[in-house]
Amino acid sequence: MEDEAEIYDGMRAHFPMAFGKQSKSQTPLELIHNATRRTTTIGTSAADSADKPSASPSNIKSNDFPSLSSSSKAWLDTLKNPNPKSKVGGSSNNSGNESKLIGPPRPPVQSDEDGQMIGPPRPPPGGIGDVEDDEETIIGPPGPPSGVVGEEDDDSPTIGPPRPPPGPIETDSEDDDDMDEEEDDDGYRIPLSNEIVLKGHSKVVSTLAVDHSGSRVLSGSFDYTVRMYDFQGMNARLESFRHLEPSEGHQVRGLSWSPTSDRFLCVTGSAQAKIYDRDGLTLGEFVKGDMYIRDLKNTKGHITGLTCGEWHPKAKETILTSSEDGSLRIWDVNDFTSQKQVIKPKLSRPGRVPVTTCTWDREGKRIAGGIGDGSIQIWNVKAGWGSRPDIYVANGHTDDITGLKFSSDGLLLLSRSFDGSLKIWDLRQMKETLHVFDDLPNHYAQTNIALSPDEQLILTGTSVERDSTTGGLLCFFDRRKLELVSRVGISPKFSVVQCAWHSRLNQIFATTGDKHEGGTHVLYDPTISERGALACVARAPRKQSVDDFRAEPVIHNPHALPLFRDQPSRKRQRDKMLKDPVKSHKPELPMTGPGFGGRVGTTKGSLLTQYLLKQGGLIKETWMDEDPREAILKYADVAAKDPKYIAPAYADTQPEPVFAKSDSEEEDK
Repeated sequence: MEDEAEIYDGMRAHFPMAFGKQSKSQTPLELIHNATRRTTTIGTSAADSADKPSASPSNIKSNDFPSLSSSSKAWLDTLKNPNPKSKVGGSSNNSGNESKLIGPPRPPVQSDEDGQMIGPPRPPPGGIGDVEDDEETIIGPPGPPSGVVGEEDDDSPTIGPPRPPPGPIETDSEDDDDMDEEEDDDGYRIPLSNEIVLKGHSKVVSTLAVDHSGSRVLSGSFDYTVRMYDFQGMNARLESFRHLEPSEGHQVRGLSWSPTSDRFLCVTGSAQAKIYDRDGLTLGEFVKGDMYIRDLKNTKGHITGLTCGEWHPKAKETILTSSEDGSLRIWDVNDFTSQKQVIKPKLSRPGRVPVTTCTWDREGKRIAGGIGDGSIQIWNVKAGWGSRPDIYVANGHTDDITGLKFSSDGLLLLSRSFDGSLKIWDLRQMKETLHVFDDLPNHYAQTNIALSPDEQLILTGTSVERDSTTGGLLCFFDRRKLELVSRVGISPKFSVVQCAWHSRLNQIFATTGDKHEGGTHVLYDPTISERGALACVARAPRKQSVDDFRAEPVIHNPHALPLFRDQPSRKRQRDKMLKDPVKSHKPELPMTGPGFGGRVGTTKGSLLTQYLLKQGGLIKETWMDEDPREAILKYADVAAKDPKYIAPAYADTQPEPVFAKSDSEEEDK
């Protein structure tokens, strides 16, 4: 036992102290990002793949050549067949009868000018016939070069795979650098390599809002709920930390963060918008107007469902809303009882035309509204301004406008419509469009437009058509060249409604769904994106411990107990008793069939006793089969010949009867 302990202690001394300890396993980030990598590479053209340098044949062969530290080294030792007892560099007349090496071979050495051997020795001439060192051919894998790389004998032919080419070996990091340089040359740097999906909604996600820091995401859906996601507190399960229902039975149509990201605006299909704090607690609800007042300027609020809403980009106390009642209203979040300004758009026809969308410019000095008749109207926010628009485009689109977007420099306006087009307008010349992009199906009233952080790209989503084979796409357009850059397939069966490109995170958000399911897709690239999805994907969910205990929920329904039930009124008790034949003492109804249980049935002619009585003439009750009028008229002659009651009383005073005449007869005369 002591010898075993000494042996164990001696062997243990050669291992590190941490050897044998169980360490907590951690999944490498590369494996995590590989799990979220998109299946197809989008946006890579054929020209990009042609510009990539192809591997040379020498590189391919060198990759197939095994390492000298593996099987080829042992095979090379068997060819050389060195004698472990002889000195290195001894006589070359040793035959192959010498003893072979047992165990790992000696370190290779090769001789230099001083006589010291450095590198592996040359193969002995006795092992492979009588060949000379420099003039004969080499069979098998060549040995490592004896001198400087590149100084080879061009006269001697080589059999077998050639030596690796001189120069540095390209590593994976250098390949990644080359890819980054190619992406830099591309100029767009769209983060599309990886993707996660924020689920939880049961219908299409119609609206989206990401705060300015990029830590919290809001998603609203047609399932009447708003879900809140926190990237810093969320793990790989990607679950929302809170969901709320702003207005019961109303779709969520708009979400917008305040400039300080401490509150957000929620717009639903109801006439009242709501303000929530950062944690989802209700701060207030704006008032609803009187629907019986015809003039919209005299109402305190909207009278029909809202369509869009947006917070002021600079002032944290001002918001803008639009409604189906045909008005835009500016509100102060400190006063929920009345609005600050009412804007009535210019209409081409009388009546109420809904305002389908609205937006601010970057400085909050202009307001744009999309009207249901296809017109685009812009108002300058200044002292003494009113409802008359400063810019009016009568036929901006042929259908309802779903989204408007100002550029940061204030020169361009982007518009999206149900007519399947995206139009670019120059605000200095609004008579004609700058460019029109067609073939962009749109079936949702919340489909918007977004810009890249540097505003070089314009992106928007498309809807899935019934007979189309393509799914929901995210289309990228170059702002300067006015051409399509890329189409990214987000979902094969769901439509893309809203999209956003966050400037700090450098991540793209796209909402999708249909009437059965909805989600928010987050596209990112680990090399160029920051925080956001990168923070939560690498955070594994907590494992359930054996010591965890969770009590099963118990449903308490006090109204099911007789003690807590409401006593019905006396009238309801009396009505209930009348329906009960026993409590109401209802007499038994006559039987319609044969008798049973001591009761005689009423079947006509079915009983033998009744038949015998009828045949004997004892049953003479036939009045049920007679006509009442005929039974009375058969006594008319008798009453006329021998009156007993009425005629004798009027025999002296009125022998002839006098009857009253109808009014219709007098009119006829």
